[in-house]
Amino acid sequence: MTEHASSIVIDGREISANQPPYIIAELSANHNGKIENAFRIIDEAKNAGADAVKLQTYRPDTITLKSDGPDFRISGGLWDGRTLYDLYQEAHMPWDWHKPLFDYAAQCGITIFSSPFDHSAVDLLEELGAPAYKIASFEAVDLPLIKYVAQTGKPMIISTGMADAEEIAEAIEAAQGAGCASLAILHCVSGYPAPAEDYNLRTIADMREKYGVLVGLSDHTIDNTTALTSVAMGASLIEKHVTLDRSGGGPDDSFSLEPRELQALCRDTKIAWSALGNVDYGRKSSETGNAQFRRSLYFVSDLKAGDVVKPEDVRSVRPGFGLPPKMLDQVIGGTILEDVAANTPVTRGVVRL
Repeated sequence: MTEHASSIVIDGREISANQPPYIIAELSANHNGKIENAFRIIDEAKNAGADAVKLQTYRPDTITLKSDGPDFRISGGLWDGRTLYDLYQEAHMPWDWHKPLFDYAAQCGITIFSSPFDHSAVDLLEELGAPAYKIASFEAVDLPLIKYVAQTGKPMIISTGMADAEEIAEAIEAAQGAGCASLAILHCVSGYPAPAEDYNLRTIADMREKYGVLVGLSDHTIDNTTALTSVAMGASLIEKHVTLDRSGGGPDDSFSLEPRELQALCRDTKIAWSALGNVDYGRKSSETGNAQFRRSLYFVSDLKAGDVVKPEDVRSVRPGFGLPPKMLDQVIGGTILEDVAANTPVTRGVVRL
């Protein structure tokens, strides 16, 4: 494994195993054709505690061809029967919305960046001062695009849905070879929605080891269980689609979080991360007051100095002020050094072991 930076910084926020997961609210097509919806999603992401809002920067003619031939018509799934051009025409965010949305996010105090889908999109986002770039899963094989983004010198996040191990390695090599020094990859399943059992979250730890970069999760399941579990597997970033209303009818609404669910994700990932802590077998501060309720050895008979302790004279009971129960065999047969009363702890000062 080649060692690379174990942390990256986006817009002043460190992203690493030593920080809570970086939460990206993916706006995607959930504006549903109205910039007001996009503004509201930015508000909701900020209020929920997300670290960033992410857009997608393309036009239908920069991502596909205008054709209704069989190659360009979707068969099965969420968008069955639609042509790619028609779908992207509906889903895309007009380019003249970008500056107002970037300005609004700055005013709200939340980071905003985007996924570019061609060189012209990168040029637009550079003009807007995008602090980072995301390469979408379907573009992870577009090495020229990855190299073009890398030349900006900005942090880059690459989603790996559908990419095999070799393709992921090629994308990483393309990014780093073209100058990207701050790179993260996202484990992803490009199903919409994706069933949790397809995620194989143990892959996250393997990706960290294999590729030597930060790893996160792009989650297309319909609740937060998979995302929260990914924290325990080492995910340092989590991306989820966010909508105002899951039943809104837009192309991405049905597999997106609503604001209250995003708030829960932001809260619960921090709890999950803090619960990981470090390897520590010592007594924790929250346990200190309860140590007295552990079992220990107590006399259950009145004994005189010089008596020999018999099995029926001692029991292991709560509380924990006596010798530990593991010393029972040593106490039995020991000699009492001073008179003791029943219901008092067995201590080294009153019995010779």
